[in-house]
Amino acid sequence: MTRTEPTEIVPLASSAAATWLNFWFRPADARPLAWVRILTGGLGLALAASYAADLDRWFGPVGMIPPATVAEWSGGGSRSLFLLATSPAGLWTLFGLLGLALLAVTVGLFTRSACLVAAILWASLLNRGPMLAGPADDCLAVLLWCLVVGPAGDHWSLDQLLRDRRGLLTPAASPWARLSLGLLRVHATAITVAVVLAQLKGDTWWDGTAAWFLAARPDSQLIDLTGLYRRSEYLTNLVTHAIVAFEIVFAGGLWFDASRWYLARAGLVAWPLVGLLAGEPLWGLAMAIFCVPAAVGER
Repeated sequence: MTRTEPTEIVPLASSAAATWLNFWFRPADARPLAWVRILTGGLGLALAASYAADLDRWFGPVGMIPPATVAEWSGGGSRSLFLLATSPAGLWTLFGLLGLALLAVTVGLFTRSACLVAAILWASLLNRGPMLAGPADDCLAVLLWCLVVGPAGDHWSLDQLLRDRRGLLTPAASPWARLSLGLLRVHATAITVAVVLAQLKGDTWWDGTAAWFLAARPDSQLIDLTGLYRRSEYLTNLVTHAIVAFEIVFAGGLWFDASRWYLARAGLVAWPLVGLLAGEPLWGLAMAIFCVPAAVGER
């Protein structure tokens, strides 16, 4: 070992540490978080509305999913505030609080507290009926918890309006905003990688026929492409492999400055299309929300 080796390692270690600290804690503009907050709140209200019509039928005192079924499904580890609701009035009270919290998130009123309440109640609703939760529901939970961390109400919110009336200044940048933005990027990557790994376990994504099976599913009839696919095997293969290729490039490209902006802009269109093709349009919208910070100019 030479005497110069330790001094050669120090700059590398310092560079890695600086990159780590800059990614998580360098103050960042909170305006991208405001866009994420508004879109997340709107998505949350839409998903909550999908539960409202059958809330009593699923979770009521004599509903189709009694607490014993939830305990059996989760192995006894489920925790949910909705399990404490033993009457329709209690059930609807909790659900009403969830709706009010999501509305407060959307308009940015007491934003951080609203995000926390919405995140807890949404997780409780999913734990009350885990067999009903879809991919969009899970993505919403992630988005809400990421918003709890950062100052998502600093811009385009009632909080900002109230602060301006009191003559208080809005911070130009915040390390908490950077932390929240970092969590959004990490989770966008993790979710995409999980999707790709799940797809590549099936032969249809390798042989190019997955697009056909997605279109032929009864729950994927939002767009009926079976006629087009039937006329062209090449189109079926192209759509199948294009979906996987986009997801792989998206997961990796988010981590390079040269490609992040372009991929995020592409994701605003591509993810909703993938959601439509998969019969999960709200999941596609949720994935597009993860793209918003980079697409609107995250630095």
